[in-house]
Amino acid sequence: MKRGRWITLLAAAGLALSFLAGTATATASASVSSRPGARVTLQGSAAPAKELSDRTGSVSARSTVSFYLSLKLRNAAGATQFVRAVSSPGSKLFHHYLTDDQWAARYGPSKAAASAAVSWLRREGFTGIKVGRERLLVSASGSAAKVEKAFGVTLSYYDVLGHRVRLASGALSVPVSVAGAVAGTVGINQYVATTELSQTSVQTTAAKAKPDQEPPPPAGFRNPQPCSAYWGQKIDTADSTSLYAPYTGPLPYDICGYKPGQMRSAYGIAGSVAHGIDGSGVTLAIVDAYDSPTLLSDAQTYFRLNDPAHPLKSSQFINVQPSTTDDYAICGSWYPEQALDVEASHTMAPGATIMFVGATDCLDSSLLVALQTAVTSGASVVSDSWGDDLGDLFTDASTKAAYDATFMLADSTGVSVLFSSGDTGDNFADFGLDAPNYPASSPFITAVGGTTLEIGKTGRRNAEYGWVTAKQVLCTPATSTNCGTATSPVGSLAFQAGGGGGTSFYYAEPYYQTAVVPADLALRNVNYTGAPARVVPDISMDADAQSGFLIGLTQTFPDGTYYDQFKEGGTSLASPLLAGVIADVDQKAGIPLGFLNPILYKADTAAPSAFDDIVAPTNPDATAVIRVDYANDVDSSAGYVVSLRAINYAGVETYCDGTGNCASRPYTLTAVKGFDSLTGIGSVGSRFIQVLSKY
Repeated sequence: MKRGRWITLLAAAGLALSFLAGTATATASASVSSRPGARVTLQGSAAPAKELSDRTGSVSARSTVSFYLSLKLRNAAGATQFVRAVSSPGSKLFHHYLTDDQWAARYGPSKAAASAAVSWLRREGFTGIKVGRERLLVSASGSAAKVEKAFGVTLSYYDVLGHRVRLASGALSVPVSVAGAVAGTVGINQYVATTELSQTSVQTTAAKAKPDQEPPPPAGFRNPQPCSAYWGQKIDTADSTSLYAPYTGPLPYDICGYKPGQMRSAYGIAGSVAHGIDGSGVTLAIVDAYDSPTLLSDAQTYFRLNDPAHPLKSSQFINVQPSTTDDYAICGSWYPEQALDVEASHTMAPGATIMFVGATDCLDSSLLVALQTAVTSGASVVSDSWGDDLGDLFTDASTKAAYDATFMLADSTGVSVLFSSGDTGDNFADFGLDAPNYPASSPFITAVGGTTLEIGKTGRRNAEYGWVTAKQVLCTPATSTNCGTATSPVGSLAFQAGGGGGTSFYYAEPYYQTAVVPADLALRNVNYTGAPARVVPDISMDADAQSGFLIGLTQTFPDGTYYDQFKEGGTSLASPLLAGVIADVDQKAGIPLGFLNPILYKADTAAPSAFDDIVAPTNPDATAVIRVDYANDVDSSAGYVVSLRAINYAGVETYCDGTGNCASRPYTLTAVKGFDSLTGIGSVGSRFIQVLSKY
């Protein structure tokens, strides 16, 4: 893709920038006609133009559309100001949280607004109408024809980032009589939240699962030997070092999967956990799509095998199941993600209660409802390892506003909300556009990026780098775990994966970043936004699969369905790791930290020893590992694939649009001293719990 085309795509995406700490509340147009039957456009309800460029078909008039009306906050500006006051150290209101009901009464939509919305939906013939507890959302369902008539749009299917989704032809509108109550909708325009782990078994689950029925366990995966139990344990001496060029050899094999004790030791919390600062008395919530029927039993097996001193008791696990499940063809299997989230969070907070909240599917509308359940459940930390690819650009403003209202509720009531920043780096190599994911780019949550963590034999953190992995296949397929006498690789080195980050095109720079984020990052998109903007991530933890975490779950293998273990990574790992650490801090502090970002950025300047500042390696040519995989993922019958994985890659990335039109450029996310757009303020340091618990 040519650079000129890339800029055109950005311009076509319908960029917007909001101010006052970055909240973008979708509102009705100010130009309202007084004539009977007049309608008001819901600003921010239109899908960005780029999403409407590849129409694939019409939506049947009889098909069922389930959606939510998002209602206007009665005092959006006041809600935003309260978030700042209650979460900023030094404020008179710092940590003087509201209850859910107090927030709803002070800032949430009014009862009159909810009543008006319900009455209108009934007049339009919709069913399934229900008002949420905080009156933020009103659910409804009806035929596509009724939706088109009620909102004055045409519904069609479009191909967006490889997903077939339903979108409205333009902005939605409502009658004047209800315009004062309705902020927008969620679910009429479909947005698919992804986790990289959820894409591994799309075909198996889509083929076998039926509506309202959980999909089967995902296809099996195993790690072959050689791989290392700790960093540098095993060295590749069987291959010619000429295969590595320009990296110098010999190189170590990657990790088989760190175990819980190693993670606690490396991040300096093993002593705290041993002395009872382990999250006891704290509830940690996890939000994912679906709900594996073996989630608890798998996790209990995992800790019995790998961390027997810290079992996951049944009394520590609360399962909030979705009432129904669907859309497996779009979503794939989320079971590996669920296992990773539960096992990683319990690893760092083995005394905490884990509440798992499963959504009906992976669409933004369903996940938002699950998120609201988690936020209002009594949990003080909520981990979310999912998001919309390029959502900072593509997710419509109406959906963002509904999510941000939920985040403000969480921030005001003392709930820390974490989102993984994504696993495709700056997104250019995968999509040809350079923008953060959403909800990670929201200024009301903590975006968690990724690192490569090198844990030594004694459990010490020997090094930690920004997670950017490039892959080069050295030989495949082969009957051996090495390349024999080969001296030339079969593939070229290319970007594979990395922690998500970058500068928002939508949100203004929040107040807590102004003293920490370098101007060149905040102003990176100033030609589009006209002002400094939000930069993600905020903080990072281990995410590289080459330094990944061992997980266990029930899987489907050629010889049967049973429990097994393999290594996993991604910022899907980083978010629950951090959530567990925050649960420990909450216990020690005796009060929830609530919205983390103001505290994190304050601590970064006042007590930088709480963090491990991530910088580039001094010798980049030595930072690579050798990885061996089964060619068929499960056994040696099809041979092995041997590859080199470059760590903290800082080379070129290339995007090809499928027609042979490609563009290359230097990778844009780099780790430097201080804040950077690859790792944020850095990683959890050995004094993290001690420092943050004093705020």
